[in-house]
Amino acid sequence: MALRQRTPAWKRQTHVAARWLHIYLSMASFAIVLFFAVTGLTLNHAESFTDQARTTVTKGLVDPKWVKTADPKDVAKLEIVEHLRNTNGVKSALSDFHVDDSQITVSFKGPGYTADAFIDRETGKYDLTVVRQGLVAVLNDLHKGRDTGTVWSRIIDVSAGLMTLVSLTGLILIFFLQKRRMPGLIAVGIGAALCLVVYYIWVP
Repeated sequence: MALRQRTPAWKRQTHVAARWLHIYLSMASFAIVLFFAVTGLTLNHAESFTDQARTTVTKGLVDPKWVKTADPKDVAKLEIVEHLRNTNGVKSALSDFHVDDSQITVSFKGPGYTADAFIDRETGKYDLTVVRQGLVAVLNDLHKGRDTGTVWSRIIDVSAGLMTLVSLTGLILIFFLQKRRMPGLIAVGIGAALCLVVYYIWVP
């Protein structure tokens, strides 16, 4: 009776490591994968997931000394931004601060949120327009990483890395399942081929 061939140590270790990584990375990234899957649908069918935007217009006044300066470079940018935040509850990051001869434009942007102030340089009077989108718009902007800041950008990078590792470890594991190896690889090939066919035939 022939002795059963022993599996090489490196192969056993690779199998154990791949399985461990696949299981725990899948669990760790479950919420992330679910989030990007759901928001992928809301983005792809934006017309079916529209939210009612809320727009508010507020008038106010900043200290004329902050804006009525001989040199536009001397405009008190920090004081103006802090005034808008503290007085009008403006949130999100500053995206633009533009000074011309007669007017200052200050813009803030965040996920599903914009705030634009137009300040008269002669009087210090301003009109502030704030647009708040609904929850779906916020989620869609988070999916795209639009106006979300550096930290969320890093989260997107980490999410992409986790999903890549989950996919690769799953592909590695299929090679250790002798009975399912060929059907699994065929399924992978068919999926990739279908994506290419759709791209070349139906994508404009």
